[in-house]
Amino acid sequence: MNRVARISRRTFLASSTAAGLVGASGLALPYYSRANTRPAFTHGVQSGDVDASSGMVWTRADRPSRVMFEVSTTESFANAERLAPLDALPDSDLTVKRLLTDLTSDQDIFYRMTLADLSDVNAVSEPIVGRFRTAPASKRSVRFAWSGDTAGQGWGIDDVGMKTYATIAAHTPDFFLHSGDTIYADGPMTDEVDLKDGTKWKNAVLIDEKRKVAETLEEYRGQWKYNLMDKNLLAMNALLPTFFQWDDHEVLNNWSSSKDLTGDDRYTEKSVALLAARAGRAFHEMAPIRYTPAEPGRIYRKIAYGPLVDVFFLDMRSYRGPNGPDMEETMTPQSRMLGEAQTRWLKRELANSKATWKIISADMPIGLIVWNDGANKKGAEAVANGDNGAAKGRELEFADLLRFIKNAGITNTVWLTADVHYTAAHYYNPDKAQFQDFNPFWEFVSGPIHSGTFGPNDLDMTFGPELKFIKAPTAEQGQNLPPSAGLQFFGLVDVDGQTEQMTVRLMDRDDKELYKITLDPVRSA
Repeated sequence: MNRVARISRRTFLASSTAAGLVGASGLALPYYSRANTRPAFTHGVQSGDVDASSGMVWTRADRPSRVMFEVSTTESFANAERLAPLDALPDSDLTVKRLLTDLTSDQDIFYRMTLADLSDVNAVSEPIVGRFRTAPASKRSVRFAWSGDTAGQGWGIDDVGMKTYATIAAHTPDFFLHSGDTIYADGPMTDEVDLKDGTKWKNAVLIDEKRKVAETLEEYRGQWKYNLMDKNLLAMNALLPTFFQWDDHEVLNNWSSSKDLTGDDRYTEKSVALLAARAGRAFHEMAPIRYTPAEPGRIYRKIAYGPLVDVFFLDMRSYRGPNGPDMEETMTPQSRMLGEAQTRWLKRELANSKATWKIISADMPIGLIVWNDGANKKGAEAVANGDNGAAKGRELEFADLLRFIKNAGITNTVWLTADVHYTAAHYYNPDKAQFQDFNPFWEFVSGPIHSGTFGPNDLDMTFGPELKFIKAPTAEQGQNLPPSAGLQFFGLVDVDGQTEQMTVRLMDRDDKELYKITLDPVRSA
């Protein structure tokens, strides 16, 4: 596409096109009435996995429809390119997504979709519009945000809505990383929740699929559709791409092959493998994630966002051994978390990366202790096993990875994660560690974006993490604080195009800067 003058993302968000998405597309409602004579979009637009020349786009119709696509470098859609249509059919829950290709680097891309009813092709919808910006080919500054944990612990869409998404959008990042727990398929909601101060939290928006744990494919799909009823998330999705990964709550809490549902009366389906399969299909239908022909359900991948930033998305859930004591002395299939294939891929891609900064987007932290049985503090759910000693169990896989990064001369790796429902900055120092064969690195934790606030978790000293900052509930505040308490967090990363320095800020939902650090890149000799 030919490069044209850019319209700013802030201008686009404020424009009638973006502001009219909710009204024009019926987004205040989960579904359109079949009595409507014209088809309609039900849950807005999404984009994702954007690089210098391509990006995924997504939408959903209210009935079997033909989806017409137009792509332009201007908001007016002058000289737009028309693409071959796609069909939204019931077998994919009326969703469609496609990869837009042959795009110009460092360019605002506007995409417009229109529906034609497959039962009456003369019945055509109002159009819906979204935008994203392709990655640069040169060293221009890049900004992105990250967080995790959406609509958990019974805290749904109140009258304010998922405010953190609006706060993120106001920073106009190039993209947003959703670090897992994108939905809470195991977290039923009620209309009201009694708060400790005597007031009530009211879930102003609620659908039947959120009133029970998800078991069927339709119920897993419903978890995603619920989030896409939030006005703040819809507006952000129209403005910028989201890069998704998953963790446990997309299926159910702490799931692995050792999960036993026989005593959980909420579930009539007791097969965790079957639930995970249904959840995986819903994830790929509802998220604008790229399709990998070699492994259609794969989530781990690399997104190259110009010469300054490569993002490596891990899947710390799908290939793990069973949750257990995590004290194996040697690496076995049972003690793995990433699995052999993913680990080989990550080593190869890190070694081949030419980007200044290698962002490792992990759905769980390395050095924080997350118990499989929280009440009794038993079993490992994350990497750390809690013994503060030499690497054992899953720690062996990460010790091997960190040793490889050092020996291969790979520099400027930064780990971003969520999962624990508070925000923190950790500096991993081999001088303080039991396993010392690695170079120092930073791990930044942020979240939840709209869920209960918990923590803090204890640190395991196997890899020598130093706590540089933390914001979590106090003992007086207790656990599972509602979003209205204000302890909802995201991170904001700026990479300067000239100095190549990386500035990381930890923010709350009211846009207060809690912590800031600027990292200097290690220069190759």
